[in-house]
Amino acid sequence: MTTHSNRFACARASGTGGALPSGEGEGARDMSSKANGGGIRKLFDDAHAEGVLSPAGLQALTVVDLGAQIQAGLGVCVEDVQSSEVVLVTVMPDDSGSIDYSGHSKTVCDGHNLVLDALLASKQKDGVLFHTRYLNGFVLNPYRPVEDVVRMHGKNYRADHGTPLYDQSVVLLGTVLAKAQEFSANGVPVRTVTLLITDGSDQHSTSAKAKDVAALVNDLKRAENHIVAAMGINDGSTDFRRVFREMGIDDKWILTPGQSAQEIRAAFQVFSQSAARVSQGAASFSRTALGGFGQ
Repeated sequence: MTTHSNRFACARASGTGGALPSGEGEGARDMSSKANGGGIRKLFDDAHAEGVLSPAGLQALTVVDLGAQIQAGLGVCVEDVQSSEVVLVTVMPDDSGSIDYSGHSKTVCDGHNLVLDALLASKQKDGVLFHTRYLNGFVLNPYRPVEDVVRMHGKNYRADHGTPLYDQSVVLLGTVLAKAQEFSANGVPVRTVTLLITDGSDQHSTSAKAKDVAALVNDLKRAENHIVAAMGINDGSTDFRRVFREMGIDDKWILTPGQSAQEIRAAFQVFSQSAARVSQGAASFSRTALGGFGQ
C-alpha cells in the first residue's frame, strides 16, 4: 500500500470558509495560492499509470499548471479520516453576475445548504467529505467532514463574476480525481458525486474546451465509482442539455430547472436525494449511478 500522498496532504491550508474579502477577493481565490503542485502531478501520473486517467484526461489536467488551484480544495488529510470507506460530495455553485441579476443568489445558497442538510441527516455521514468551489474559483469548503462545512450565505457568496465553465470544471474534476486517488492509494474505497451549476454557457475559459471536460468525465464514468451531474438554470436561450452532453455528462444526470426559485430549489432537492443515497453504501451507489436522477 502506498502512502506517498500523506507527505503533502497535511501541509495544506484548510481554506477560507469565511467572508469574502473586499474588492475581487484576490486573497481568497485559490488561483493566488503559492502551494507546490508537484504532489498533485504525482497523483495524476499514478492515476494514468493505473489506467484511471486516459492520455486525454491527463493532458487536460497538465497542459496548464493547475496544482495550486487543485491543492486549495483537497482539504482534510487522508490519515485523519477514520471511516473504512469515503464518499466525496462536490458542488460548484455559479457565482456569475447573471445569477444575481436574475435574483437567484439566495436560492443558490439555499440549494447548496439543502444538499448539506440531506447529508447531515444520513446515517453514514461520518464517511462523507464535502467540497464547495464556486464557478470562478473561490474555495468555500475544501474537502472536510459534513459537520464542519461552512454554509453559503450573503457574506461568503457574491455572484458578480464571469462564466469560465470549462476551465473551472477541469479544476473541480481534477480535485475530485486527486482526492479520490489519495484515498485509493491508501487502500480506502472511495465513491464520488459531483454537481456543476451554471445559468449560462461557457463565456470566459482561457485554456479548456468542452472536450477537455468530457475527457475527464468519461474517465470518471469508466471507473464506475463516480457520478458527475450538472444543473443548468434557465436563462431563456441556452440549450443546457447540449452544453452538458458536450462536456461528457449523461442525460440522466442533467437538471434543467426553470427560472423560479421553487423550480431551482426542487432541482437541488433532487440532487440532494441522490447524494444522500450515494452515501449509503456501494450497492446504493450502484443503483443510483445506473438510474440517474430518476432512481
